[in-house]
Amino acid sequence: MNFDNIEELELQQSSQQNRGTSFLRTCFNGLNALTGIGLLSIPYALSEGGWISLIALFIVAFFCFYTGLLLSKCMDSNPLIKTYPDIGARAFGTKGKIIISAFMYLELFLIAVEFLILEGDNLHKLFPNICVRIFGKSIGAKQVFVLATALVMLPTTWFRSLTFLAYFSAGGILASLILVGSIFWIGAFEVVGFSHKGVVWRYIGLPISISLYTFCYCGHVVFPTLCTSMKDKRQFPKVLLVCFILSTISYGSMAVLGYLMYGENLRSQVTLNLPTKNISSKIAIYITLISPVTKYAIIISPITTALEEMLIQNSNRLLSIIIRSLVVISTVVVALFVPFFGYVMAFIGGFTGISASILFPCLCYLKINRESLNFGIELIFIIVILVLGFFVAVVGTFTSIKDIVKHVG
Repeated sequence: MNFDNIEELELQQSSQQNRGTSFLRTCFNGLNALTGIGLLSIPYALSEGGWISLIALFIVAFFCFYTGLLLSKCMDSNPLIKTYPDIGARAFGTKGKIIISAFMYLELFLIAVEFLILEGDNLHKLFPNICVRIFGKSIGAKQVFVLATALVMLPTTWFRSLTFLAYFSAGGILASLILVGSIFWIGAFEVVGFSHKGVVWRYIGLPISISLYTFCYCGHVVFPTLCTSMKDKRQFPKVLLVCFILSTISYGSMAVLGYLMYGENLRSQVTLNLPTKNISSKIAIYITLISPVTKYAIIISPITTALEEMLIQNSNRLLSIIIRSLVVISTVVVALFVPFFGYVMAFIGGFTGISASILFPCLCYLKINRESLNFGIELIFIIVILVLGFFVAVVGTFTSIKDIVKHVG
């Protein structure tokens, strides 16, 4: 399996690619990787765990920042390491590379599914009365919008060069800022206000809360690529620090604003709570709708490229289009049968997120540096992270799957 296409997706946004990426541009790319659709569910995550769960948000952010540093140290062990699977191969051989690759593909596939669910939910909010009848059977608005969005996105997945799409996806940070600003405006100057007090603690919802927090920091897939792209790789720890501080401020602000505005009535996406008649609400919803359309092809490209490498010996344009179309259809099927944005996001955070962002970096670091690593504070801290991460992964994954099964049934 080859992840060179992931590197292309991250680096082709810069015209200075061959000379390396600057510190500022790498910070931009890192923020773009960390801030995304997690902003929509962060208020819901806070409502699930209560105000004290904000502590968990900061702990998750710190753990993920630290494990990002561990990935950087793993890369320092061998100059040939370029991607996350390369780190797995360095630590555990071919099996390590395959396992990490599998988790990466699963995470990307589920994020693509989340994009479709997000589009269906928000378009249904804007146009609730849409209904289509096919062969005498009515199809609900959400399902119609999921199918329609997939049809719009489908042609974008047929192109191997994603430079055009990558250029637009670089506006993700601006879109996030506009979204947070719109939510603040609605709370401060519209009829909503910030009157909900919420609850201090809800231990039952804490697993879902932590899983959603973890999803917000699932950027480790591209961290090695960002590090490789830099002109001065020694500055990468500073890049991580800047990215995690700014993204945590953004997530924390959105969580607090949304919880104060809607309290226990928060839905899995804060945009679903917004009044649709206000211009500011429509701006927030439209910003939410545009981003997945520009990023969907980029998200599934590593999956389709890997499949093409395995199934197509010679370059065959028709087979490439068929494979890419089948991947899109598979995401549509999952989105239609499991249309639960918050629960799917919690599963991603609890299963693939904690594994790829917390567990694997620690395990790879311990394996690669086993000869030079002495028993001390660093080793104890890593073991604590592993124990806590494994516990949260098991509980969070079980809870999210239970909720999904309950609602599907």
